[in-house]
Amino acid sequence: MDARGGTVRLDALVAERGLARSRTAAAKLIQDGRVTVGGTAVVKPSHPTRPDAAVVVDSGDEWVSRAARKLVGALDAFGVDPAGRVALDVGASTGGFTQVLLARGARRVVALDVGHGQLDPVVALDDRVAVVEGCNARNLTAESYAALDPAAGETSLVVGDLSFISLRIVLPALAEAVPSDDFVLLVKPQFEVGRGGVREGIVHDPGLRNDALMNVLWVAWDVGLGTSGIAASPIVGTHGNHEYLARFQRGVGTNPTEWIDRATDLAEGVA
Repeated sequence: MDARGGTVRLDALVAERGLARSRTAAAKLIQDGRVTVGGTAVVKPSHPTRPDAAVVVDSGDEWVSRAARKLVGALDAFGVDPAGRVALDVGASTGGFTQVLLARGARRVVALDVGHGQLDPVVALDDRVAVVEGCNARNLTAESYAALDPAAGETSLVVGDLSFISLRIVLPALAEAVPSDDFVLLVKPQFEVGRGGVREGIVHDPGLRNDALMNVLWVAWDVGLGTSGIAASPIVGTHGNHEYLARFQRGVGTNPTEWIDRATDLAEGVA
């Protein structure tokens, strides 16, 4: 038992109930966003939990990548419905984000990545997907984007999970090249801060995480995209990094100054 009102660590509880083969395995399930407490996903193994809490473990996964759960969390948190829309998935990789968009009724998805041969066949062979490989999003123009697919000119939603490049570099090109007024993006502090802010692949400093998030919000504002929402990713990133979800909209979102307190809370892990 814990001193905080008779609670125990969630990973210990999951293991004790036989929902995972060990406490280590329980912690991994929790970090992957596969454990809910009272119907709410919890991603911290140390989360204080009442011994009689309703804990459910999803041991299976229908998605081609764990990243899919990040977009599921974003769409639900921000109330974004992809149904009937043409969408761009930037940094498609194995196709987790694209798969989620298709599952929620997207009419067409341009799955774009700088790499080659990464898209899972389940996604790549879907008739609704335009596979675009070897394309660096930072070099897109309105003309080059329109040429990628006959439906590209109808794009009304952009989603993105980019690695090894800052959103501050990519966002200006996307805002100019893509006709969409709606952007739902994953902010990864490990690729937004300088190398000095990352130790063993992780951004440990809440202040640096806050700076990373706010800097992306300001770049979006500078290219005409206001912030409509920010939230913590429902699962942690590579190496256990805290990551954040952000929705930007043209003519709808607000100035980043209105999100300072929320960003601070997210960076400190209190919201």
